[in-house]
This record gives sequence, structure tokens and C-alpha cells, in this order.
Amino acid sequence: MRAKVNIGYLVFLSVVAALGGFLFGYDTAGISGTIAQVTQLFQLDSLQQGWYVGCALVGSIAGVLVAGILSDMIGRKRTMIFSAILFSASAVGCAFSADFNQLVLFRIIGGIGIGVVSIVSPLYISEISIAAYRGRLVSLYQVAITIGFLGAYLTNYVLLQWGNGDSFTISWLNRLFISEVWRGMLGMETFPALFFLVVILFIPESPRWLLLKGREEKAASVFSGIYREETEIKNQMNETLMVVCGESRSEWSLLFKPEVLKIVLIGVCIAILGQFMGVNAVLYYGPSIFESAGLSGGDSLFYQVLVGLVNMLTSILALVIIDKVGRKKLVYYGVSGMIFTLILIGLYFIYGYRLNIPALFLLIFFLCYIFCCAGSICAVVWVLLSEMYPAKIRGLAMSIAGFALWVGTFLIGQLTPWMLQTLTLSGTFFLFAIMCVPYMLIMWKLVPETTGKSLEEIEQNWIK
Repeated sequence: MRAKVNIGYLVFLSVVAALGGFLFGYDTAGISGTIAQVTQLFQLDSLQQGWYVGCALVGSIAGVLVAGILSDMIGRKRTMIFSAILFSASAVGCAFSADFNQLVLFRIIGGIGIGVVSIVSPLYISEISIAAYRGRLVSLYQVAITIGFLGAYLTNYVLLQWGNGDSFTISWLNRLFISEVWRGMLGMETFPALFFLVVILFIPESPRWLLLKGREEKAASVFSGIYREETEIKNQMNETLMVVCGESRSEWSLLFKPEVLKIVLIGVCIAILGQFMGVNAVLYYGPSIFESAGLSGGDSLFYQVLVGLVNMLTSILALVIIDKVGRKKLVYYGVSGMIFTLILIGLYFIYGYRLNIPALFLLIFFLCYIFCCAGSICAVVWVLLSEMYPAKIRGLAMSIAGFALWVGTFLIGQLTPWMLQTLTLSGTFFLFAIMCVPYMLIMWKLVPETTGKSLEEIEQNWIK
């Protein structure tokens, strides 16, 4: 297979698209180090503080609603360019915002960029990939998200230390990095956003999208950069054209065919259930949960970095093994581990204080949970969503699943404090463990194994 495929070129295209995942992670995590400073500067009450944190999620929901339609209409490449512009505008706008309302506006713009790139980047990687490497290449996107998380945590930490040093002679630099260092934390995203914008210009459009639009010569040119042999190029084009031309109905009417609607609903369930298995609750509220267990609040940033490091390293491990182990097996192993560690966390909150068990055990349980989660559902979800839908509605269906995912993310962000208070710490984590069960059943009974199959083979198997 390696002799027939230009692996280096394929990896280059995938890495460029995966940079959108880095911006996703950086933008999402970058806010964590700015909350206290922004609250103090603008004298925010609790509702305004919640809106500052959550407004980007509202933008993300709006972004996923338009991303699929936009990518189907103007192409995957141009949609990624659009997202890069949004990220750049958001970073610069946040750094120089004059008041709280402007800051929220630019956070929403960045959220729209997150929503758009969360759909189009894995979609592009999936469509330029070959079956044998698609899982690993699409997983680059998830790895990039975790690198973005870690990059934001480290950048915030470094800028906070730097902000305690000498002042700049230039007033605006002094404001960005010394007196109001939160501006520098948010503004530093400008550099990777502009880099993403530039490198996208050097990659071609998705060949499958080009075939969908009837631009066969251009698609053949793109395939010729991926495949070394003329027969492979012709086979891939013929296979794609056979599937694309086999259905003449519009996207929306095709969406409501019973067999297609079933696929879309399964994707929605996978997307939204994954948010209610605890991962975002741990990432968003982990430091406060640690503090409630007796760990020092002053070390919360260090714990964030530690969680981010485990998240990133495990995602890299999943990238290496996903095409060897298979999507479904990774979910079986990982979700089983999540259930076990969630129960251990719940039991700790019941018996930890009574038995005087050191809080270090809780940290270990959390890191094991992140390991199981990052190595399974976090690695698999974007791969599955990018490959399970028919070609004609792939962008639209991914938008629907992405919308469900971001609604779930928003809900868990809003409901977790209530659950921690009402259900208690132990009850909340037992609930997360219970929510893992329907996810496992759906993967077992309703989702076929897609490892090693071309997108066209997956589509034909679903329809059958």
C-alpha cells in the first residue's frame, strides 16, 4: 500500500487541516487563566462571569449549524479559510477590546470559528485519506486539540510569570503583557491563527467534494498527488462517482430517507451522549473539584497542565493504534475503564474523608479516567462522524451531529455545578458512570466497524 500512496503528502495535508484542531483546543482552554482577572477588571457578577465563559459555546453552536452547509456549498478548503479568519479576528479583538461587551462579541466570533473548524477539519482529512490510514490521520485532529489545550495552559502560565517582571516602555505592550496580562493570553492565539490561514492556501480542495460538484479533472489532479499509480486514481474516482451519481435527490430529501435518517440519529446519539459521560465536567471543573477534596487551590494550574499532558499523550497513543485495534474495540476498552474509574471517584467522595485516604488517590483516579476517555471516545468520535455519513449529505449530517455535541457541551457546562450541589460529588460521578452504558450499547448494536473500509464501502454497507 505504501508503494501506491504518497504518504508524506497525505500526512502534510492532514497536519495542515488538523491545525484547526489546535486552534479549537487553544481557544477553548485559553480562557481558563483569564477568568479571575477579567472578573476583577470589569467588576463582573456571577451571571456575567458565567456569560463570559459560556458565550463562546453559543458561538460554537451557531458555527456548527452553518459549517456543514457552507462546506458543501463553497468547499472544505474555503470554509477552513473562513474559520482561520474568525480565529484571527477574535484573538486581535479580545486583546484590544475596550469594554466587556466588545470582549464577549469577539469571544462569540471565536466560538463560531471553533464550531466551523470542528466540522470541516476532520471532514477534509477523512475525504483526502485512504482507508488503511484514515483513522490515524483523522485522529491527528483530536491530538491537535489536546496540544492546543496544553499549549494554552503553558502559555497562560508563562505569561503570568512574565507579567510579574519589568515593564515595557511601549504602552500597549505593557498593557498586553504586564498590567492586563489576560489580554496577552487571549491575543497570543493570533500567531497560530494567521499561520493556519497561510498554510491552508497551499493545500488542494477535497477531491470527493470536487467530484460531487462535477469537477472531475480537478479531482483527478488532486488524486494524482495522493496515489502514485494511474490505476489507483481511476479506481478511486470510479468508486466515488458510482456512489455520488447513484442518488439524484437533494440533500434535504435524502436526509429523510429511513436508512439515512437512522445513520444521522445514531451520530447524534454518539455526539450528545459522549458529553454526559463526564469528560467536560472534569476539564471545566476539575480544579474546583480537587479543591473540594482538600488539594491546594494554588496548585490548580499545575493540575490543569498535568491533566492536559495526560490527555495529549493518550491521544497520541490512540492515533497510533486506532487503525490496528479498530474503532469499536477502543470504545469497549476505554468506556469500560471510564465506568470503573468514575465509580472509584464516586466511592472516594463517600469514603475518602471517613477513612482519611490521601487526596493524591483522587488525582490518580482522575488521570486514569482522562487516560481511558482520551484513548477511546475522544479519539473515536470525530473519526466516526467524519466517515459514517453518505457523501451527498456528509457536511450537512456532520453539522447536525456537531450541533448535538455542542448543545451537550453547553448543557453539561451549565448543569455540572447544579449536579455537584444537588446530587453531591459522589452522586454526580455515579450518574456519569451510568451514562456510559447506553453509549456502549449503541456502539455494540448499531454502529458497524469502519476500520479498513473506504468511505464508499461504508456508505454502501449502511444503505444495504
